[in-house]
Amino acid sequence: MAGNARETALLTLSACEKQGAWSDLALKKNIRKAGSDSRDAALATRLCFGVLQNRLLLDFYISKFSSIRLERIENRVLNAIRLGLYQMAFLTKVPVSAAVNESVELVKKYSKNPRSPALVNGILRALARNLDRLPTIPEGDPVVYLSIRYSHPEWLVRLFLDRLGVEETERLLAADNEEPATVLQVNALRREPEALLEELKGAGMDARPHPWLPGCLTLSGGGDLEALGPFQRGEVYVQDAGARLAVLAADPRPGMKVLDACAAPGGKSFAAAIAMGDEGEILSCDIHAHKKKLIEAGAARLGLGSIRAMVQDGKAFRPDQEGAFDLVLADVPCSGLGIIRKKPDIRYKDPEPLAGLPEVQSAILDNVARYVRPGGVLLYATCTLLERENEGVVSRFLAGRSDWRLEAFTLPGPVGRAEEGMVTLWPHIHGTDGFFVAKLRRQG
Repeated sequence: MAGNARETALLTLSACEKQGAWSDLALKKNIRKAGSDSRDAALATRLCFGVLQNRLLLDFYISKFSSIRLERIENRVLNAIRLGLYQMAFLTKVPVSAAVNESVELVKKYSKNPRSPALVNGILRALARNLDRLPTIPEGDPVVYLSIRYSHPEWLVRLFLDRLGVEETERLLAADNEEPATVLQVNALRREPEALLEELKGAGMDARPHPWLPGCLTLSGGGDLEALGPFQRGEVYVQDAGARLAVLAADPRPGMKVLDACAAPGGKSFAAAIAMGDEGEILSCDIHAHKKKLIEAGAARLGLGSIRAMVQDGKAFRPDQEGAFDLVLADVPCSGLGIIRKKPDIRYKDPEPLAGLPEVQSAILDNVARYVRPGGVLLYATCTLLERENEGVVSRFLAGRSDWRLEAFTLPGPVGRAEEGMVTLWPHIHGTDGFFVAKLRRQG
């Protein structure tokens, strides 16, 4: 069974590098294809995410014991070496011999080069003999050191260092490599959190109340959430605390008319509908037709009748919607660098296309602002930590607009009062995804 998990991890890692696949989606596909049980699926997930979270560090060590430059090693062969070293260095319950032998067997199956098994065997056995005295990461340049130590590319480390300094950046990068708990939001229209918590514990789940966010539970240890009775009965949905806080900042009320402009998969629409007691209207939009079906399925499962899903481009003006909404939510497409904990491969994506994101974000914000009635609220949000996509876009929007103001809001727990009307949520400070929220009110 363990061999099956390692094979699944190898195929997923290779798909991420060679085909640009997203790790979470590719992993689910390969787990289903392999017919893995829950234990095997959990190991495959840990192996895949563990290698991604430590890839630059693993490569640093491997390069010191390989006579061949890493970029010349076949993709699946290099990933088999990474898997073997990750198990030896990070998973102490896995015997070293098993880690080495399984990697060699994988290479025999997936490499056409007859020399590959010997290469993998030689490198991993050399690493195994030196696990207690692996090479020291050079500490002279903090960019280089932090990049290797926490496996974040140097361009990203520089951005965080410029904003946070060395100590805070190191804490953030370390948090990015931690395994976050799954956060469940309780559908208060169908179940009380206390009763739900007891049911989950009774089913053997490691469930706890969120430490500071009411109506929210955390689950540790993974498992198939969709198989749980409370999920099937529409009593819970998965949503990080950061996204939930964005809805709290927006403060939807019963009877409101709400537009969720970039809604898929629908979590903020669901949170708004529950906060409104399912009284009012929520138009939940996405540019992709298949995501409209996701929103509709989620709303139906949760029993939320106030939500209507629609295919709509956030950048394209709809005259019939001008001034029609009390509240517009704009959780815009972004670089996603606040959710590295959950999608560790985001850090390795090409940074060049990210430079154009503020233009897209500004275009959406400029457009959907026209849908807010005088006196209404526009909530801008992203799941990134880059100022150019966050404060930069908001400042650009406000420039020359006398009819819009940032509005202060208060959130629970360590977040507290956002006097300036904007807040950044940090994984290493708040324990949430990295998230940005700005609340704007139209005057009149």
